[in-house]
Amino acid sequence: MSINNCTISGRLTKDVECRMTQSGKSVAAFTLAVDDGFGDNKKTYFFRVNVWGNMADSCGKYLTKGQKATVQGRLQQRKWEKDGQKHETIEIVASNVEFGEKPKGAGGGGWQDADDEDIPF
Repeated sequence: MSINNCTISGRLTKDVECRMTQSGKSVAAFTLAVDDGFGDNKKTYFFRVNVWGNMADSCGKYLTKGQKATVQGRLQQRKWEKDGQKHETIEIVASNVEFGEKPKGAGGGGWQDADDEDIPF
């Protein structure tokens, strides 16, 4: 039995890239920076994520650079040749994207941190 399933959580490194295929299907792509470890052992990994259909439209509309996101999906390996050079990458094809907190200073609604003095109880 084989299982191809992954879940990652991190921050977008730049705004989402959206496009339409020739057949009219929406696709969105972005990269998540995911930290691993602490202190001197901390490493950051960068994962390319592809999202299709209605979820792609939502990602393009609501996700912004620096925002947290959690992605569930499957790994996909792509190979291609360009200018005589062979290239290869492994990407995540998302089946679910959860939008997290936006970076400080980003527009939009949502929850804001409150000082203890602002809490009435």
